[in-house]
Amino acid sequence: MTRYLILLVFLMVLGYGVVEGWPLLAGPTLSISSPLNNATVPGGTVQVSGKANRATTLTLDGDPLPHDQDGTFSSILTFPHGGSILTFVAKDRFGRVVTITRTIFVP
Repeated sequence: MTRYLILLVFLMVLGYGVVEGWPLLAGPTLSISSPLNNATVPGGTVQVSGKANRATTLTLDGDPLPHDQDGTFSSILTFPHGGSILTFVAKDRFGRVVTITRTIFVP
C-alpha cells in the first residue's frame, strides 16, 4: 500500500513539473496576422501585427520590433514601390529561433 502511495505522489510531482516546465521545453512561437503573404498594399503603408509567445527578442528585417509583455505587437510601416520581403524572427532566452517571411507588393 505504501509503495502505491509513493508512486502516486511521484507521478503527481512529475506531472506538475512537466506542466510547469512545458514553456521552457516548447520554445518560441510566432504568428503574423497582418500583412498576409503576397498582399498588394496600395499607398505603401502597412500595419504589421501578430503575437510572439515565449520570445525575448523580436525583429523585423534585423531591426527590433517592440512587443508587449504578453507578446502582441503592432506597428505601422511605409514601404517603397515594388516588392518587399519582410522577415520576422522571434528568439527565446535559450537561443531557439522561429522565422516567418511575408512578401508584399506596393503598386
